[in-house]
Amino acid sequence: MTFEVFADADALVEFLTGAASVPSEEGLAMSELDHALQTAYELARVRPDDVELQIAGLVHDVGHSFGSGDEHARLGAHAVRRLLGERVAALVEAHVAAKRYLVTVDPDYGTKLSEGSVASLEMQGGALDAAEVERCDATPWWPAALELRRADDAAKEPGRAVPGLDHWIGSIETLAAKHPRLVQPL
Repeated sequence: MTFEVFADADALVEFLTGAASVPSEEGLAMSELDHALQTAYELARVRPDDVELQIAGLVHDVGHSFGSGDEHARLGAHAVRRLLGERVAALVEAHVAAKRYLVTVDPDYGTKLSEGSVASLEMQGGALDAAEVERCDATPWWPAALELRRADDAAKEPGRAVPGLDHWIGSIETLAAKHPRLVQPL
């Protein structure tokens, strides 16, 4: 069975708008939308010309509405793939594996994770084994996935002032226009 969670840019924007009333998955004093906006902003600062990466940051946790643990990454990727394209979906899907990768290859990384990220890391499978690290390293877009992960980690400051959702709507619409969708029955 194939389905399309976000049929168009308007549906995605409506979903993101609703995330303003969804408390942070980590129990922080912020909403899921706040976290998404901070993540996109972090990516815009370090990769100002990579709109796909920025939008991947904006939507990286939409899958929390459909599942938990590392499943949320896969489900989120599925939800945005046909609307925003393969690269955005791949980055969304990789953000959990990127955390596991960084814990494996960078001894200091785990000490910088928030309490919620440490707790979810175990549910997501913990550190990677050597073969998994090799597979990640061989993936062409892997450096961008690591940037998304680091932005995700930095985007947990309640009350931080960043551009609002309106700032990102044009980019969402532009990406959606590049990826025409075919209507498929459920």
